Amino acid sequence: MRRIDKPVWGEYPAYSKIYLDLLEDDGKVLERLWSSFLEIKELIYSLSEEKLVYHYAKDKWTIKEILIHLIDDERIFAYRALRNARNDETPLHGFDQDTYVKYSNANNRSLESIFEEYELVRKSTIALFEYLPEDSFMRKGSGIDLDGSIVNERTVRGLAYHIAGHELRHLNVIKERYLSDEGGSAS
Repeated sequence: MRRIDKPVWGEYPAYSKIYLDLLEDDGKVLERLWSSFLEIKELIYSLSEEKLVYHYAKDKWTIKEILIHLIDDERIFAYRALRNARNDETPLHGFDQDTYVKYSNANNRSLESIFEEYELVRKSTIALFEYLPEDSFMRKGSGIDLDGSIVNERTVRGLAYHIAGHELRHLNVIKERYLSDEGGSAS
């Protein structure tokens, strides 16, 4: 797969640093996207349905909701990458992740349907970044905050790493909050 250099500070907003810090600086972000998908799928399929719809605290998402959130977030950030790669400088509005989860119906979906969608989105994301022109990775785009101000400028490669790091962060949360001794066992 294509190598994409890891972005440096200034190519992503401060809130994304927590995600990018989880990733190696080896250029293998597309390989990471695929291997991470396989790792998550294997882990999640080892869990009981009860664990998949468990809330470790009030107003916290279930594992199924996290999976749908990852799919939604990836779609949105891949779309942003496409817009930026094509040099569309129109600032894009953010999204309310809690509203997306609330209306996702995630807990009523089968694991098979979730992973079918997840895999299709993942393959599409990898294909997008695999075939972008080389000169597009340093193009930048920005977002619009709730107050209308322009925020969150990032490069196309910053978006690729955001998707991978965001997923890894949620995988770590699943392991720490849902599968630790406090959250219960894996089965």
